Amino acid sequence: MQQQNSTDAYFPEVSQILPWTTDKASLLAEVIQHVKELKRQTSIISETSPVPSENDELTLDNASDEDGKWVIKASICCEDRSDLLPDLIKTLKALRLKTLKAEITTLGGRVRNVLFITGEDESESCSNDEEQENYSISSIQEALKAVMEKSSGDESGSGSIKRQRTNSNILEYRSL
Repeated sequence: MQQQNSTDAYFPEVSQILPWTTDKASLLAEVIQHVKELKRQTSIISETSPVPSENDELTLDNASDEDGKWVIKASICCEDRSDLLPDLIKTLKALRLKTLKAEITTLGGRVRNVLFITGEDESESCSNDEEQENYSISSIQEALKAVMEKSSGDESGSGSIKRQRTNSNILEYRSL
């Protein structure tokens, strides 16, 4: 009985939000439909914009673009910190790599960077096999792992940074 009374207390509030709903059964049906739609939208968003996970992760996938040039998709998920992007840029430059595209999503002090990287264009006469030899996947993975695992203890401030989710999806760079 007490649960029914607390439900009854919310009915006038919800009726103001959904004025076309006149009875409790219609209201409940409307709320269920709305929750289903929100779940569907959330699913679409999480597919197109990977949300940072609680665990540190690094994955590298080989691919090639429409011109046949090799491209590596690197996904890095770790604690967000102010020096992360500068460290990634410095590391990629040291490896003589450039970023074609970056997708960056932050949530609650965590960040997921999805980078599409390739070798710098110095000589067009290099074949793909020669080019890939110069850019060993394992050396790229090792360098990115070192950036990912770098402690944020060097930062001034206290504790982890909590911020509202922002999504600056699909930032395209020609070179970094």
